[in-house]
Amino acid sequence: MVTSAFIIFTMQTGFGLLESGCVSLKNEINIMMKNLVDIFLGGFTYWLFGFATSFGHSTLHNPFIGWGDFALDSDDADPNMGALFTVFLFQMSFATTATTIVSGAMAERCNFKAYCIFSFLNTIVYCIPAGWVWSESGFLNEMGVVDIAGSGPVHLVGGMSALASAIMLGPRLGRYDLGNQPMPLGTPVNAVMGLFVLWWGWLAFNSGSTMGVSGAKWHYSAKAAVMTLLASFGGGFMGLGYTLVRNAGNVEVIDLINGVLGSLVSVTAGCFLYTSWEAILIGFIGAGITCSTMPLFDLLHIDDPVGATSVHGMAGIWGVLAVGLFASSPPDVDTTQGRSGLAHGGGFYLLGVQALSVLCLSTWSFFSTLVLLWLIDRIVPIRLHPHEELIGADLTEHRVKHDAGGVPEALAMLADHFDSALLEQVRSIGTNPGHEAYLGTHYARGPAALDKKDKKDNVAVLMRALSFGDGGEDDKKYAWVD
Repeated sequence: MVTSAFIIFTMQTGFGLLESGCVSLKNEINIMMKNLVDIFLGGFTYWLFGFATSFGHSTLHNPFIGWGDFALDSDDADPNMGALFTVFLFQMSFATTATTIVSGAMAERCNFKAYCIFSFLNTIVYCIPAGWVWSESGFLNEMGVVDIAGSGPVHLVGGMSALASAIMLGPRLGRYDLGNQPMPLGTPVNAVMGLFVLWWGWLAFNSGSTMGVSGAKWHYSAKAAVMTLLASFGGGFMGLGYTLVRNAGNVEVIDLINGVLGSLVSVTAGCFLYTSWEAILIGFIGAGITCSTMPLFDLLHIDDPVGATSVHGMAGIWGVLAVGLFASSPPDVDTTQGRSGLAHGGGFYLLGVQALSVLCLSTWSFFSTLVLLWLIDRIVPIRLHPHEELIGADLTEHRVKHDAGGVPEALAMLADHFDSALLEQVRSIGTNPGHEAYLGTHYARGPAALDKKDKKDNVAVLMRALSFGDGGEDDKKYAWVD
């Protein structure tokens, strides 16, 4: 479980690459910074109160909220120290993932300071429903809800939070002025690399959720990994077919990426409860739901730059319900409490409680996110000023200046709305200001304007730097340095 938690931690890299690849160049650093703060701000609050309100076992815990183990620590003499820290580390990797899902839906128009507050507090949106499903005393768990690795508590919660965030912020300026077609990706290679890293992390996400390898658990850990891959294959087929048909024989990068991701979300809830063909089918359907709902949100002018609502929210709904349809009761572990899905003759009970889980998790995450963002907006405006959005958050919030991506044009047109003194202090990325200043000082007039002494002094300095000599008569063979 510790090893799996380390691998799941690398999914932050995947989310960062994917999201930065989907946004415009002038906002790619901004989205990476949001992924960065999610780790330590969200991780800190999960340690402070998140784990306690999910899995705390004091006398105050109840079916709605856990209580106990705030600011988690353990005495070295405690024989349960290893188990406690292992569970905490594993669950914390899930918690930070749920917050990161939301950052993509808020991309390119969210105030970074407001986002930091959101990241700090969003743990409460995740940890309470996680306790409902995974805590021994959670009311959904007691009713028999099955969600092995988080199609509901992680992905559905994150996806519905993403939907609430996108609605609360509104579309990017000019997003739908030219129609509802997808916006061009900033760095498609980054987006695809992000998919590969997430694909890798998902194997630990699902196979590690057996919560150990003792007894028969290692069998189901291996099965979870294989079913996860098979589902992603089904999603790949659907994503490829969808984009070929929709784009007249061309393959859109984002369609194929999100098709695979939607299939991975879909299989997560019941990853070792399915047969091989069921896993492929679940992934195939999940990818279809993801790809088909992305343009529907654009028709409604709900601007989600990375498709987080479709990938995690809509596919998450299907993933939770799929357990009620296709799950089988494993003989060696009590994952389903002896119940099976409808396709295996288990009746409607499991499907019913899975549907209840969808309703509870969706309602909680959507409305709690709206309330949280509304409160933050009273303190720090959650939306960037229009001029800041047009210039790009990389420059206005992080002092990173691009010479592409429309930044020079925006600066020229909005010069009266930007601090020119501040702009003079910011150099374009990819440059060496020291070299530029030196060239401007010593070579602006051309070599012919330099006297012989200046030339010799410059060569001597360079010779010493390169350990060639002092630039004297013995070093004439290095005269090419001039």
